[in-house]
Amino acid sequence: MRLTLKDLAATVLVAAIAVPYIGYLIRGDMPFIEDARGMSATGLVLALAAFLVMSRGDAFDRVSKVETAGAVAVLALGVVALIFAETAAAEGLLAAFMISIALIWVAKLVHHADFLHWHAPTGVAR
Repeated sequence: MRLTLKDLAATVLVAAIAVPYIGYLIRGDMPFIEDARGMSATGLVLALAAFLVMSRGDAFDRVSKVETAGAVAVLALGVVALIFAETAAAEGLLAAFMISIALIWVAKLVHHADFLHWHAPTGVAR
């Protein structure tokens, strides 16, 4: 296992998204987060920071490329959730966005812990 301080820092950032989101689900609002738009914006900023912290210093191998593509999709979903925050689809988009943040975070942790091995083949099969 090779988890480092950057993984801990990113975990704190993801927790800083999860805790207000849980409070938002329970109470309908949180301090500084009054609606789905505020929760989406908070998630976008903190998720981007968490991904950048976790990706710092990583080799850009196959797994990192897939994780980066996933993070771009999560970013796009966050922007869509932010744009449609005043519609009937707001809560569903926000939930999908929060779940996708957690999935990318878990994928990066699994990668950093060396549980995920996706290397190029070493020889040619005959």
